[in-house]
Amino acid sequence: MLSTESATTVRATLPVIAEHLDAITARFYGTMLGENPGLLDGLFNRGNQASGEQRRALAGAVAAFAVGLLDHPDERPDALLSRIAHKHVSLGVTEDQYVIVHKYLFGAIAHVLGDAATPDVVAAWDEVYWLMAGALIALEARLYAATGHTGHDVWRPWTITERREQTPDTVSLTLEPDDGDAPDPHPGQYVGVRVRMPDGVRQARQYSLTGWDGTRRRITVKRLRAGDTPAGEVSTHLHETARPGDTVMVSVPAGDVVLPDGDHPLLLASAGIGCTPMVAMLRGLAERGDTRPVLVLHADRSPEDHAHRDEIAALVAGLPDARALTWYERGGGDLTGRMDLTGVDIPVDAEAFLCGPLPFMRGVRVRLSAAGLPARRIRYEVFGPDLWQGTD
Repeated sequence: MLSTESATTVRATLPVIAEHLDAITARFYGTMLGENPGLLDGLFNRGNQASGEQRRALAGAVAAFAVGLLDHPDERPDALLSRIAHKHVSLGVTEDQYVIVHKYLFGAIAHVLGDAATPDVVAAWDEVYWLMAGALIALEARLYAATGHTGHDVWRPWTITERREQTPDTVSLTLEPDDGDAPDPHPGQYVGVRVRMPDGVRQARQYSLTGWDGTRRRITVKRLRAGDTPAGEVSTHLHETARPGDTVMVSVPAGDVVLPDGDHPLLLASAGIGCTPMVAMLRGLAERGDTRPVLVLHADRSPEDHAHRDEIAALVAGLPDARALTWYERGGGDLTGRMDLTGVDIPVDAEAFLCGPLPFMRGVRVRLSAAGLPARRIRYEVFGPDLWQGTD
């Protein structure tokens, strides 16, 4: 909870801070990475830095956290913090790195705001920062403890044992840990995968776990096409070069958008490579012998572009009360064109999970809300920086 004095100052300065957040975060990242280029080696995503997505996500998170402190002073924005904490754990973020971030973030605030960054303003926003950082540090410590790891030892070598072509642009890679250590995932979670790029710089990305068997784990990697945004530096590298026998560094399972317990209906809506966490959830349902109603909705360019198409069909067929609908832009599915939920019977007591491009998820959420699903029962997974959080 913010102190009364700081709350008053933050409320008064929130509009000007929000107005300059993009400039502040641009200065922050530029200065911090300029003076500490080693942070780009294995931690920060240089593709997201180049596109500006990372700074926009940071700005949105800081603004959402501050607004939450003001509007709901006795509540903690768990959804926002949990998503960030899980992503940090997948990258091995450590407590000492929050001190580095603080130094450069507040240097950027002073630079951008100039004389407006008075001691009272800086002190109030310093309180906001450490409330957010302290909550994240505590959450991340609990997540690390649950896996038996710390941020300093989260990365372990895994060997690729199998490569399977899913579509012309998508491959599944089966991995086995070199040391036998394989924390159990929750269906829907992802792992960080870190590789050394041709220029020698290590880059890490997250990939949903689409399968597991003993200590083996499977991820699915899509090579982005020319003109796609973001550029997909690591995915393209893995798609083009990863072969059985290669070693990659893999982190512990993370992610809070997971298969829930209970017997309420589930709705899984995805587009493109967003099907990957849905594959894991369907596998989890099959392993549990789950009997709840499940509605699986997917949109793609064509049947040939639909990764895990046959596997998903088999999993749906094996569940006692599951059905699937597919939309293909080029035809060949149940419906042609982009996903349109008009006429689709949406269970009003369902819990929905969405994954795909942001415009797709926004559209689906509007339709689900119109069908009577409350916002708390519509969950989403986003690949890359979360540019949706706090925007609507």
